[in-house]
Amino acid sequence: MLPDHLRERAVAAAVADFDADAVTTGKYDRNEFTLEIAPPKIVSICGFLKYDQKFVRLSAVTAVDRYPMEPRFEVVYHVHSIERNERIRLKCRVSGVDPVIESVTSVWRSANWYEREVFDLFGIRFLNHPDLRRILMPDDWEGHPLRKDYPITGSRV
Repeated sequence: MLPDHLRERAVAAAVADFDADAVTTGKYDRNEFTLEIAPPKIVSICGFLKYDQKFVRLSAVTAVDRYPMEPRFEVVYHVHSIERNERIRLKCRVSGVDPVIESVTSVWRSANWYEREVFDLFGIRFLNHPDLRRILMPDDWEGHPLRKDYPITGSRV
């Protein structure tokens, strides 16, 4: 549910009108606008933002490990409307037990390498990704080095 104080933001209101169940919460703080999106809705919301709201540029996809909290991960998307010079951050909370979310490569092809990096370093799988494999670590590397429970000393065997 979109908080009332965000209804004054045109894009937030448009997203809420497009799919009222998609937005779980949001905030506007320090001139930064963030919407938290229900994970099953991420592809449709990204498509709406790109094609209807002109957020044509995906500038980053990253993740945050909130270990030991559950849901453990936040997948974070930074999108940009060049036409309006407006930016929005989208966040989706993903379980640590089976970290999986739908790929947005069908909306922005540039998501390909960003999602591969998140998969490689955090172990979050992106469904329907065209080529989900490691991008930074060697193919035989065990584990995901940006997870907070990843061992930083001693044997990794």
